[in-house]
Amino acid sequence: MAAAASMLLATLALVGGIFGLARAATRTRQPAQSLPFESGGLPEQHAVSRYHVRWYTVTVLFLAFDMEMIFMYPWAVVVAQLGAAAVVEMFVFLLLLLVGVLYVWREGALRWT
Repeated sequence: MAAAASMLLATLALVGGIFGLARAATRTRQPAQSLPFESGGLPEQHAVSRYHVRWYTVTVLFLAFDMEMIFMYPWAVVVAQLGAAAVVEMFVFLLLLLVGVLYVWREGALRWT
C-alpha cells in the first residue's frame, strides 16, 4: 500500500512539475494572438452559436446507432456458433434501442419546430 501511495505521489509531482515548467516557459500572449485567425478581423459570433442545438440531438442519435453497428458486426461473425441465445440477446438489445428512440420521439426531441 505504501509503495502505491509513493508511486501516486511521485506521478502527481512529475505531472505538476511538467505543468509548472510549461507555464513558466510560455510567454504571455497578446489578445490578438489568442483569437482564431480570420483574415485579421475579429469574430462576429461564437463558433458554437453557428449550429442549432437540435443538431446535437441528431448527432447523439447517430452515435447511438453507430455504436449499435459496432456491436452487431462481431455478433454477426459468431452468431452461428452461439446459436439461438445470441439471436435473442441481439433482439433484446435492438428492442432497448427502439424503446429509447420511441421515448425520444414521443418527448418531441426530434421535432425541428
